[in-house]
Amino acid sequence: MAEDAVVKAPRWRRWGKEALWLLLMALVISTLLDLWRSPTLPAGAMEAPFTLQDGTTTSLAEQSRDKPLLVYYWASWCGVCRFTTPTVESLWQEGENVLTVALRSGSDEQLRAGMAKKGLAFPTHNDERGDLAARWQVGVTPTFLIIKDGTLVSSTTGWSSWLGLKARLLWVGW
Repeated sequence: MAEDAVVKAPRWRRWGKEALWLLLMALVISTLLDLWRSPTLPAGAMEAPFTLQDGTTTSLAEQSRDKPLLVYYWASWCGVCRFTTPTVESLWQEGENVLTVALRSGSDEQLRAGMAKKGLAFPTHNDERGDLAARWQVGVTPTFLIIKDGTLVSSTTGWSSWLGLKARLLWVGW
């Protein structure tokens, strides 16, 4: 009788296999979505001057010369950005190289007041009308770009954790 019985794998092992397959599928789908949504920066975008909220002018090439640059495309009206923006602020406070672009988030004065109210101090370019987003083909907020030595090396869209962003920056920095 015992010889005829089919030996089943323990329940935890079956669940573990299912969870592993689901995780693998989520990773593949997420990677494909990132490739599909990845912005295409036009020629000369790395050298083009950016005017930041504090009045300084910089470029992506200049900012990414010595250390990988995290470019964070966000909006004051973006629901997901409410969760990711404090993470980016934390990374900037810790010394990471960060430049943010606020998409259609009001005038310079409105953006400055909104950032102050939320305790945000990271360097920001105000894309008030969305012209930069159109040129860069950024269609989703939040969008994260990582640039090293004037070259776009990584991009992702949607929610990302502190650990996920930090790992991307470390990976690119090696």
